[in-house]
Amino acid sequence: MYRFLFSRRWLTYLGLAILFAVACVLLSRWQMSRLAETQAVIDLVNRNYDAAPAPFHDASPQFEHLASDHEWEQVSLHGSYQPADTRVVRNRPLNGQPGYEVVVPFRLDSGQTVIVDRGWLPIGNQEQGRPDSVPAPPSGEVSVVVRLRPSEPTLDRGAPSGQLASIDLPTYAGQLKYPVLTGSYGLMASETPAAATTPTALPKPQPDDGTHLSYALQWLAFGVLMFIGFGYAARQHARNRAIDAAAEAAEAAEAARGRGEDHTEAEQAADHAAARAARFVPKKRRKPTAEEEEDAILDAQGYR
Repeated sequence: MYRFLFSRRWLTYLGLAILFAVACVLLSRWQMSRLAETQAVIDLVNRNYDAAPAPFHDASPQFEHLASDHEWEQVSLHGSYQPADTRVVRNRPLNGQPGYEVVVPFRLDSGQTVIVDRGWLPIGNQEQGRPDSVPAPPSGEVSVVVRLRPSEPTLDRGAPSGQLASIDLPTYAGQLKYPVLTGSYGLMASETPAAATTPTALPKPQPDDGTHLSYALQWLAFGVLMFIGFGYAARQHARNRAIDAAAEAAEAAEAARGRGEDHTEAEQAADHAAARAARFVPKKRRKPTAEEEEDAILDAQGYR
């Protein structure tokens, strides 16, 4: 009945179904790996964001080369800002509103200099492409707590004087007349004494698992559905072949009778083909008679 499955045509179909299923499994595994990466980021933020600040002399290697598991860690700094070298970073939206971020060099008591991101400013109304004003940092000695962030990649676009296209620390350092640690910068958490006016503090990141798990399950479902579709197509093909064979056998038996030949063998072949075709026809439920319906009503009412 299903010998046709071993034909070149149906073996090709089966091979394509297997290839599609393998692709679905690989795509599902890729989505699961993306989910694992997202969960690792969530765990990193939860672990480091509110941890106790480490002193700079312990965290100084991270300003030279930031290890991924140290992102968002808090570090305490003491020194003074260098406001003359302040820059604003372009195209930094916050809650859907366009704006800028303010970065300022911070010279430590040790003589080393790091970059501090003091927060966010909205776009200006007075001059296009610039904030209306940039709040000055506190003067003199300041204690600052920052969270470690990696240097950003270089963007293939320029920026007006006093601005940066991204927080690309090597590019920023090239504009300054003194050395700067370029492995990471600090996102300001607090400063003492506080300035009279400060940029808007950037919020804690809120990463979520996204839709990776649902996509992974969908790809697996697609792979299973491919085999279900293959099985359905094979059954339909076998059904059509059986029906065609039954019709041809019946025509052969009828032709034998018309020629006055011994048609016993032809009729047996027709009956056999009809029986095979009947396997694919669902059995219909017999409709109950009127008497059976009346008996069922009486039973339901408790009269019998």
